Amino acid sequence: MVKNYVHPYLGILFMNHANSFRDLVVYQKAYSLVTQIFYKTMKFPLEEKYSLTDQIRRSSRSITSNIAEAWSREKYLKVFVNKLTIALGEEYETEVWLDYSRDCKYITDELHDQLMSGYDEVRKILISISNNPDKWCL
Repeated sequence: MVKNYVHPYLGILFMNHANSFRDLVVYQKAYSLVTQIFYKTMKFPLEEKYSLTDQIRRSSRSITSNIAEAWSREKYLKVFVNKLTIALGEEYETEVWLDYSRDCKYITDELHDQLMSGYDEVRKILISISNNPDKWCL
């Protein structure tokens, strides 16, 4: 049986009520952010299509896909943590691409700050879960 876990930033996350990775708060937050990034990057210059646009979309999508993969490996502690570690690496990479996007004036400072705040939450949750995998794995 999966135990309930009290997250230091979000309170209680009821894992035993999660039927899918889609029920996880960290997945929902990351998915919302990737959707915002997708629509915003549609307005990036064409010359960035195979560079910045592709990279930021890829890294931000990879966060959610690795969370989903981690969920499917919850019976295997090391694999579970590995997938979360990969998601965390992609989160950091996404932050770098957001910095470039702001510095190149493709996104506003306000949007950059909003997205970075969201990714800060995602990062903290991923780190917390990775540091306490026994509370998440079967």
